[in-house]
Amino acid sequence: MSKNLIILGSGAAGCTAAIYAARAGIATTIIRGNQPGGQLTITTEVENYPGFAEAIQGPWLMEQMEAQAKHCGAAIVSDHITEANLTARTLTGQSGETYTFDALIIATGASAKWLGIPSEQTFNGKGVSACATCDGAFYRNQHVAVVGGGNSAMEEALYLANICETVTIIHRRDDFRGEMVLRDKVKNHPKITIIWNSTVDEILGDTESFMGGVTGLRLKSTTDGSTQEIPVTGVFIAIGHKPNTDIFTGQLDMDETGYLTLIKGTVTPTHHAQPLPGIFAAGDVADSVYRQAVTAAGMGCMAALDCNRYLESI
Repeated sequence: MSKNLIILGSGAAGCTAAIYAARAGIATTIIRGNQPGGQLTITTEVENYPGFAEAIQGPWLMEQMEAQAKHCGAAIVSDHITEANLTARTLTGQSGETYTFDALIIATGASAKWLGIPSEQTFNGKGVSACATCDGAFYRNQHVAVVGGGNSAMEEALYLANICETVTIIHRRDDFRGEMVLRDKVKNHPKITIIWNSTVDEILGDTESFMGGVTGLRLKSTTDGSTQEIPVTGVFIAIGHKPNTDIFTGQLDMDETGYLTLIKGTVTPTHHAQPLPGIFAAGDVADSVYRQAVTAAGMGCMAALDCNRYLESI
């Protein structure tokens, strides 16, 4: 097959798409992006990816996926795309290189929004997480906190309440912003405590020992500036995700938060009723609900199969 495919992103969705596309004989290139390997590279132990009886390391899993894609015949390019002209079928990289394609799979993922305090990065992967379903099991029967006040924060808290001894929600306002049914469940749950009108001033913990991690939080009141400390071993940041779709603004349909809109796996262009032929998306860039490595991989597989059918038809 003489037609070529470019895959933007080298996370679970992008690598899986590359494996399937390359094995189908498509000339496939992965452009790795600014965070090669995606969000799994900032995850330590992974227990919920099928096929591994014992917990594995997120960075190792992504190294293996990329190596598998390369073994199947995909080319790997280290660049970050800064401009896309989907009508002309061209991409411009940070390196200055221009790439052309017959088909494109967008697997640029979504980035968790963080608090932006230094201690958050210090303990990232050592007690700080942005995914309860990914990491909650590591805090079984422990005391944890969730930061946020929307649907995501309440869903994370309810999930963790089934695993952890206690869950404390820290919210900067005096009420939640999410759905009423979730508010009622959270407020009436015996294992969930809510601290209103507070922000995280600092994440406390042990930075000296090899096995060190989070030991507590210092909170600051948004009403009078007073501080208090609470003991927790894990803190889950749930203030939302931002899909990495800025370069497609005005070219592809997105929802109000920037997630790509799909029709049977194909991305719909802005101001057009029909899908833009040959443009596909997979993973968190088009998934605001599940955001799991295994669902991203599944979407990558589907995008590659759809892409193969498309390229055979032109």
